[in-house]
Amino acid sequence: MGEGCDQQAAAEQAPARVERLTAVFREPPEDFAGCFTSLYHLTLEQPAGAPPVTDYLQPEWANIRFFCGAAPDAEIAGTRVSGARFVGTGASSLPCRFTLGPVRMWGVGFLPLGWARFFRAEASACTNLICDGAAHPAFAHFAGLEAVLCDPEATLEEQYDALVAAMAAAMRPNRDEPRIARVHAALVSGEHAAVADLAEACAMSIRTLERICTRFFGFPPKLLMRRQRFMRSLTSFMLQRGARWTEAMDAHYHDQAQFTREFREFMTMNPSEYAALEHPILTSFMEARARIWGSAAQTLDPPPPLLLR
Repeated sequence: MGEGCDQQAAAEQAPARVERLTAVFREPPEDFAGCFTSLYHLTLEQPAGAPPVTDYLQPEWANIRFFCGAAPDAEIAGTRVSGARFVGTGASSLPCRFTLGPVRMWGVGFLPLGWARFFRAEASACTNLICDGAAHPAFAHFAGLEAVLCDPEATLEEQYDALVAAMAAAMRPNRDEPRIARVHAALVSGEHAAVADLAEACAMSIRTLERICTRFFGFPPKLLMRRQRFMRSLTSFMLQRGARWTEAMDAHYHDQAQFTREFREFMTMNPSEYAALEHPILTSFMEARARIWGSAAQTLDPPPPLLLR
């Protein structure tokens, strides 16, 4: 987490491969270690008169996003938002389908530790939710950021400074932080196939593990483990253009039929249907994130080692 300047400079020089999409990743101060998947600014440019683009976000941790320009139409499961400049999403196990036009956007992804420090609501109460952040009680305390992050006249530095200041004012410690970090690290490692094994690795009872996961991660341990396995496979496929699903499948899958069932559960479509879709934003963004940030997807980001000591 100590190479922020180098990462920022690299990001600013490395637009995503789709010529109209540029992603800049900013390193948060060390005080926020383990709280965020990333702080990033995305610019989507389109020719005059071009139609909005549609894509699907994979399952993620919670996010807040601020849009300067076109506001998205987006939906997750039975929740939908349209025209909001400040959009909040909870941890998800389903895709987010969105349509977006030319825009400048700030995004903040919250790791489970970030949820513990910045949100009062149970993470399980906000799963598979997308909403107008200013109107939802779990996200409304960030609504004041809209004035600067959606201001077309503000510079990126001014916006970043305002974002960091707001986060510093909102952050508070949580007594469960060591447990959250242990569970997070064990999930990302992918070494555990059973809930009992995960609980043992985290040095806690299954009941405590379930409480921590529900409160701060949003889902029961078993579903979180399955989501990690799925995301390792999906990310591998997205980054290896031209790869077959059988080449991207995680080793923990018994066979292709099991993978197909879980793909349908997490993405609400078959692998072949997903592969046939255009991904004008997500593929380029994931490639830029992997190249600059070191991880292609939020769910694959580990907690920093200092939190595990």
